Amino acid sequence: MSSLQTVKVTDIRNLVSVTLLPSPTINIIHGANGSGKTSILEAIYFLGMARSFRSLRIKPVVRNGQPAATVFGKVASEKANWSIGVSRDLESNFRIQINGESYKLTSSLASILPLQVINPDTFRLLEGSPKDRRQFLDWGVFHVEHRFLDVWKRLQKAMKQRNALLRHGKISGSLLEVWDQEFAQNGKLIDEFRKKYFDLLNPVFDKAIQNLCGVEGVQLTYQRGWDKESDLSDVLIRSLSRDSEAGYTQWGPHRADIRVRYKGVAAVDSLSRGQQKIVVCALKLAQGMLFSSLNNHGCVYLIDDLPSELDFQHRQRLCQLLETMNSQVFITCVEKDSLGSIWSPNTEVKMFHVEHGTLIEDAAEDLEQHLRSAGAAVLP
Repeated sequence: MSSLQTVKVTDIRNLVSVTLLPSPTINIIHGANGSGKTSILEAIYFLGMARSFRSLRIKPVVRNGQPAATVFGKVASEKANWSIGVSRDLESNFRIQINGESYKLTSSLASILPLQVINPDTFRLLEGSPKDRRQFLDWGVFHVEHRFLDVWKRLQKAMKQRNALLRHGKISGSLLEVWDQEFAQNGKLIDEFRKKYFDLLNPVFDKAIQNLCGVEGVQLTYQRGWDKESDLSDVLIRSLSRDSEAGYTQWGPHRADIRVRYKGVAAVDSLSRGQQKIVVCALKLAQGMLFSSLNNHGCVYLIDDLPSELDFQHRQRLCQLLETMNSQVFITCVEKDSLGSIWSPNTEVKMFHVEHGTLIEDAAEDLEQHLRSAGAAVLP
């Protein structure tokens, strides 16, 4: 299991200087709204991705009046240990250091600290655009197919060049043919990677959703982004005239999608909000389970406001599933009582209270007393 042993946060939102010494399993971060709970999760995400999951701009992330935001962390696994640091200034320039050496690519961080986020934005897997579901799919492909990133970059370059030719009306000659071939070749590889991964993920999702709620009839289907009966090269030739009019490539792996349906109807239109949260949680947990089985170590889960829209029974099922996943988990909530009585006595649970940007770990005796009062069994 990959897990964070130490996290040191400086100048992220209202967090001036915070040090977190987490449990390798379950960590509950509680406090009032606006206290900085989500900022703790954001800081961990920043460490693994060099960006925020809450804002595309860096300015809101950096504490007011400060030049940069910085997070350091120590990550341990059965195979290796890493010291990593990420800093980003108001001009969006970032520095990445891993074991004292500088790196330029955020993919270096993602390989060391694989992260899964469950927050209100996760509903985009049902109600958002196909791009949201492609990003979800490609996260998994990136972590299991070492060729994916290079092929994906070549595909993006080919599409950019092809679209530029289409926009400027340069559709004759050998130049377009070169980029057509490059686009088709890499597009077919991306589709193969995605399809192989999806076929592995689908049965794991079925199992996860059964464990969470026992609902029958939720189905996933993968759509590759062009006619399933046609070769991509042929599609590009047939659609050249329409692509030229539109000024961009209309069909290809950049149009891929995952359809989520419940009894044949789009899940977003047929399930309640609580049921939708179960489905998106099942998607994320299934991805973590598959990651763990293929890589022999788990990922790190960042779960913001877990109790929201889930009754006690479904919270309990979700937490019990998290306990079995060989993953480190960080969960935020307002009232710690909403999660206190759920965990197995053998699970190492740490609780942290956040108030006005300050983080304090609940004392062990206070935590044990809290669990007892909440009705949980604890070790003597």
